Amino acid sequence: MPRLLTTNAVITCPHGGIGTTTPSSAKLSIAGGFVVVEGDSGVLACPFLPLPCSGYTLRSMGLNSTLIDGRRAVLTTDFNQSFTGLPLVMTETHQGDDNSTVAPLPAGGAPLPPELANMVPPIVAAITPTLAFSISAPAPLAASFQLNSPFPLQFVVTLINQPMALSLDLTNGQPPDVTVIPAGGGWSTPPLTVSIAFMPTFLAGLTVGTHTLFVTGVSQRGLNAHARCVITVTP
Repeated sequence: MPRLLTTNAVITCPHGGIGTTTPSSAKLSIAGGFVVVEGDSGVLACPFLPLPCSGYTLRSMGLNSTLIDGRRAVLTTDFNQSFTGLPLVMTETHQGDDNSTVAPLPAGGAPLPPELANMVPPIVAAITPTLAFSISAPAPLAASFQLNSPFPLQFVVTLINQPMALSLDLTNGQPPDVTVIPAGGGWSTPPLTVSIAFMPTFLAGLTVGTHTLFVTGVSQRGLNAHARCVITVTP
């Protein structure tokens, strides 16, 4: 079973930044840490420059029924992202598992369905770990990623433009000169190949330097894993 997330949790971004969460309720504590609820926020001591993962706002996936002051308690397995759109890993050492009934409450109770009992993160691998091109003569580029999970839910495509200190969510193929297949971020089949194609018009707008393309896979339980492709732009 997933554990309730508290202020004692170790929360990290892909760059190794450590998060500190501010609780809005002090009504329930486990091992000295307050249980956090949806909407609580935190800051990340992220070393990545020039675009650090500065913080996050926690959300619940609504998979368990625990409420505190009418707000959903957050679980360690709930998928959450930093303000830059990158996935967070949240780890607890306490034994406060959330054994509440699955939400929404089923009539008469029901056993935990297999997709929620699964506590194994997805497997995500970069088929194309690096790309490179010259800004003076950009040509179409494509990157591919392989995702696998017995209970898939969604994927997220994020481009970190390091020279410009920008984060772009490309999941839905925006801007229009970027194509993501399959479109929309839905993940319904256990093995999935995600392809991202960049047209020269998009590449010409990138700045010389290093850019990082992240693809994150999320299971129905909320567990996540990611892989990255480093894009090097030369003059």
